[in-house]
Amino acid sequence: MAKRPGNRRDSKHRVLRCGESIRADGKYQFKYHINGKPHFVYSWRLEPTDKLPSGKKPCLSLRELEKQIGYDLDSQLDPVGKNITVTELVERYIRTKTGVRDSTRAGYRTVQRTLEKESFGEKKISQVKVSDAKLFLIKLQSEGKGYSSIHSIRGVLRPAFQMAVDDDVLHKNPFGFELATVIVNDSVTREAITKEQMRKFLKFIHDDNVYCKYYEVVYILFHTGMRISEFCGLTLKDIDLENRIINIDHQLLRTSEMKYVIEATKTNAGTRKLPMTDDVFRCFQAIIEDREAPRLEKIVDGHTGFLFTDKDGMPLVAMHWEHRFNHMVKRYNDICRVQMPNITPHVCRHTYCSNMAKSGMNPKTLQYLMGHSDIGVTLNTYTHLGLEDAADELKRMEELADARKELEKVKGENPVSQKMFRAI
Repeated sequence: MAKRPGNRRDSKHRVLRCGESIRADGKYQFKYHINGKPHFVYSWRLEPTDKLPSGKKPCLSLRELEKQIGYDLDSQLDPVGKNITVTELVERYIRTKTGVRDSTRAGYRTVQRTLEKESFGEKKISQVKVSDAKLFLIKLQSEGKGYSSIHSIRGVLRPAFQMAVDDDVLHKNPFGFELATVIVNDSVTREAITKEQMRKFLKFIHDDNVYCKYYEVVYILFHTGMRISEFCGLTLKDIDLENRIINIDHQLLRTSEMKYVIEATKTNAGTRKLPMTDDVFRCFQAIIEDREAPRLEKIVDGHTGFLFTDKDGMPLVAMHWEHRFNHMVKRYNDICRVQMPNITPHVCRHTYCSNMAKSGMNPKTLQYLMGHSDIGVTLNTYTHLGLEDAADELKRMEELADARKELEKVKGENPVSQKMFRAI
């Protein structure tokens, strides 16, 4: 009479449970079903106390795997989804991100290429522990990747794993930690330059026979705080000379495939109208008067009439200006004894923000001018103020207090003046 499945035994005469069996190579197997589809798990050991056969990789026992599967099924987790790799999870996450910007899409591709080169990308997501995630990022930094690059990679992995948590595939997101607690922030802070440095640099550009043609651009960037991508995207219709207003509602970018694209401003707050000072007005006036219109105006996503173009009539992008700033600083340092620190278009923006903060501008006004969506970003500028700034502010407050005391003294000694002050 045939034995019932429950009466089957292994070589140690242990009764095998329903779904358990032994393959010809001696490996234990457990078969279970999800939605009518069969699935299998395998192990060289039946119980946790069993000795692992010589030459075999360590693994959970079959009974431990069964318990894990039973727990997952009871808690409605998907044991099949847990077997996908980190690379597959990221690919699935990216497929859910429709309508993203070209720059964001390029960032996704960079993360995918990184995972393709790393063994971490082939790891099953169910096997990724918090320590694994941390060690992966530490490894990237030890191999030369910068903090900002690692920050971008973690910026994709964390939401990808969170998607697995939200889908009830995982219990916990292994990338839920703060990045600064794991790797060293070795990124170079783009500090603002001083007003004196800005004045000297502008004078040098103004007087230089090679780079004087870019003086207006440098002045505008130092005195408006525009992002360079916003400046590159400006067209003739965005410059309202009559009302002296700069309209910023888009930015110009060029992708890694050399495709020119117009995108919305970096944040919703980035869409704004900037008033022109007299000097900024004159700079834009000079740029427009000197502008040589290309024989055929290029149209990028419906926009035309860009202020600066290359020899092919295509609008200049951030990279062009970054290179020109590098050349300008190098020429300055080759000629002048006192060296100038590195100046980029973003340093111009940061310098503008710092100068306005030092002048006492209302933070909310400065937030609007900078196009910051978060007031915290604007307020962080104030943390860059140093000892001299603190001394100047204290001196200003003392002078204000002395003026108030003098005013009170005058009001107390002269009744006529007191009536006048009341009227005021």
